[in-house]
Amino acid sequence: MAKQTKTDRKNPATEADRAMQALPTATEAEKAEQVQPVPSEAAEPGEEGVRKLIPIYIMGKEYLVPETVTILKAFEYSGYRFIRGCGCRGGICGACATVYRTAGDYRIKVGLACQTVVEEGMYLTQIPFYPANKATYHLEELEPTVNTLMKLYPEMARCVSCNSCGKICPQDIKVMDYVNAAIRGDIKRAAELSFECIMCGLCASRCPAEIVQYYIGILCRRLYSRHMAKQAEDLKARVEEIEQGKFAEEFEKLKKASEEELMKLYAERDMETVG
Repeated sequence: MAKQTKTDRKNPATEADRAMQALPTATEAEKAEQVQPVPSEAAEPGEEGVRKLIPIYIMGKEYLVPETVTILKAFEYSGYRFIRGCGCRGGICGACATVYRTAGDYRIKVGLACQTVVEEGMYLTQIPFYPANKATYHLEELEPTVNTLMKLYPEMARCVSCNSCGKICPQDIKVMDYVNAAIRGDIKRAAELSFECIMCGLCASRCPAEIVQYYIGILCRRLYSRHMAKQAEDLKARVEEIEQGKFAEEFEKLKKASEEELMKLYAERDMETVG
């Protein structure tokens, strides 16, 4: 969730903006790091150091932003700072789920704000969290069966296979397919198909059956990895060695090492080859 600072003078605050608590004014050092706006009419094709500004609409309010920036950068360029809806900035965490429409197109589009470049006339808002009921359970006590899935997420049976969840997924995951696999009790298949889910919640926002698909996916992955997948014997042996204190002395040395020493050890570590 982005909050607008008091330093934004070019765009008067709307009622919604005034309802959000303003953050402290940026320091001089922070101001120096910010990209300075340039008049859109001054942007000539090919002119070095000058970027064309285009209009976009953040929660219905117009802002002029550079045409080459991501939605996340456009928010910040417009005077917003993030305390929600921003995490890794690398398309992994799923915190910056964004819905938008573009000029002349009635369809709702989705993307991650850190990965999607702005378009002229774009209307957008973020959905940093979508309400969803999360089942609580002790993984060790669960059986990897369809009955377990249905008990924890009975709404799963309401799926009508409309694929609205798959169409909105910014990762192009086959969401409907892994939900159907879960309904069949094919936990391994559901775990594999949902493996790249970043839990942004957009699938749940479009589901007419009100299913929380991403929680079903992570439950399947947990059930598969704990109860069905072949366990790594070398990993098991190493954990036992750690618990027995075999590396206690080395751990203590690392805890007492300086940052420079740790960086040197990391740079000089033995690299394990693959293949």
